[in-house]
Amino acid sequence: MSGYVLVLFYSRGGHTAALAKYIARGIEQTGLEARLRTVPPVAVQTETAIAPVPPEGAPYVTEEDLRQCQGLALGSPVRFGNMAAPLKHFIDSTSALWLSGSLVNKPACVFSSGSSLHGGQETTLMSMMLPLMHHGMVLAGVPYTEPALSSTQSGGTPYGVTHVEQHGQSGVSLSADEQTLAVAQGKRLGELAKCLSASHTHH
Repeated sequence: MSGYVLVLFYSRGGHTAALAKYIARGIEQTGLEARLRTVPPVAVQTETAIAPVPPEGAPYVTEEDLRQCQGLALGSPVRFGNMAAPLKHFIDSTSALWLSGSLVNKPACVFSSGSSLHGGQETTLMSMMLPLMHHGMVLAGVPYTEPALSSTQSGGTPYGVTHVEQHGQSGVSLSADEQTLAVAQGKRLGELAKCLSASHTHH
């Protein structure tokens, strides 16, 4: 089956990007392509020019990436209990997709990373769900049939997979449970995309 699921994220320290890669792995287990994309940073001075292509990592997302996707995984670091401004800035620009109903009945999930265990990860996930509901997307969390959700000592919530950055740890390292849950979440999203694709072919 052709088609792709968009994994759209913003990441500064690499932690959210690491989750995105494991989610992509899960998506690809279902036979769909996982298309990794990011958003440009937001500058205080609006006239500050940004390069049209990021120097490294995932390319910048386009509206067409979102319009044509069969599903969406949306990821952000925690910013005071909310999604990061660059991601919200991009979502705020998607009114044309809302008007056309391009995302209606497509599955979506959310994921986040933060530097403390109870530092606003769940509210960040909820903040990302709200615009997706306005777009008419079908939201999928992580069910408790995933054993790692009950056993994890780090990230993982029923609202979406998370990563907790360990203080003093060098580099980016996801726990085994975080990796497992991210793959499971991607696999579920891919399976739902295949199931739901027939319902939005009329758009």
